[in-house]
Amino acid sequence: MKDVVEAEKGEIFDIELDVNILEANRKLANENKELLQKNGVQAIDVMGAIGSGKTSLIEKLVQNLKGKYRMAAFKGDLTTTIDAELIARHGVEVIPINTGKECHLDANLVKKALKRINLEGIDLLFIENVGNLICPAEFPLGSDKRIVVVSITEGPYMVVKHPFIFMDADVVVINKLDLAQAMGVDVKKLENDAKTINPKVKVVATNCRSGEGIINVINALEL
Repeated sequence: MKDVVEAEKGEIFDIELDVNILEANRKLANENKELLQKNGVQAIDVMGAIGSGKTSLIEKLVQNLKGKYRMAAFKGDLTTTIDAELIARHGVEVIPINTGKECHLDANLVKKALKRINLEGIDLLFIENVGNLICPAEFPLGSDKRIVVVSITEGPYMVVKHPFIFMDADVVVINKLDLAQAMGVDVKKLENDAKTINPKVKVVATNCRSGEGIINVINALEL
């Protein structure tokens, strides 16, 4: 596993005050996307709350796709490399990205991480965002697709309480399916809530610990 990518002092979007931060991020995201496409790399942004199962999902996707794609991952966290190490144990290159106090990855940090990887040596890049259902929605990173992971343990209103992150999602993963009965959560209602917000989104129910539903996620991503 490579060294942690961190923003240098004053670099976390310390842009001129008259520049729109979101527009500046969008411009960098487009540059990232162009670079990835130039090298034939498909990137997937994985978003969701803390503990929803983002890392577990990536682990299972890596295990199922290792024979088909050359993969790497960026793992966003505030300070640690714990989850990055969990992904790296499956034999893929992982670059940890620490945001410090920031509650999301931004295109600038992803751009820095892209410079540390041999893009010609991979086909598929997973970018795990910081655990948050609010901020990441407004900061595209240059990915081809965006996944939002929600877990049964977050309750029955998680989707309707955080609609914006689902608006641009390509796939919604409802994780920890095995706990639905114990938590009294209607999985179908969560699916309907997501489709009401974004009629085009694909919704898949999973248990990432056991691997249930992972093949359906792969199909939804068209991998």
